[in-house]
Amino acid sequence: QVVVTESGGGLAQPGGSLRLSCAASESFFRLLNMGWYRQAPGRQREMVALISTSDRPFYGDSVKGRFTISRDNAKNTVSLQMNSLKPEDTAVYYCRYKITTAENEIRDHWGQGTQVTVSS
Repeated sequence: QVVVTESGGGLAQPGGSLRLSCAASESFFRLLNMGWYRQAPGRQREMVALISTSDRPFYGDSVKGRFTISRDNAKNTVSLQMNSLKPEDTAVYYCRYKITTAENEIRDHWGQGTQVTVSS
């Protein structure tokens, strides 16, 4: 059973920064992409940032220019640097690994989530 673990959440003031990290408990046959999603109370889960195996990043409109996604291929980890935080960034942040198995099945592996609260 693959375990995906996020870390780095917490409380930040508006305009502040936080860095989230994510790691998987094992390597995958083929990694398609890695990403960060978030879900605020009463709202649907939304994509924050994705990074492809070629290191091409994609960002949600609300975080462009403020958040940066990066990956360490050797360690199979993905990080999210969040700058210029706003109260509306408050949410539970989830990490996701999208992979292909040796049997050519596409699967998503999600972390348990880490709380980010932006408040003065």
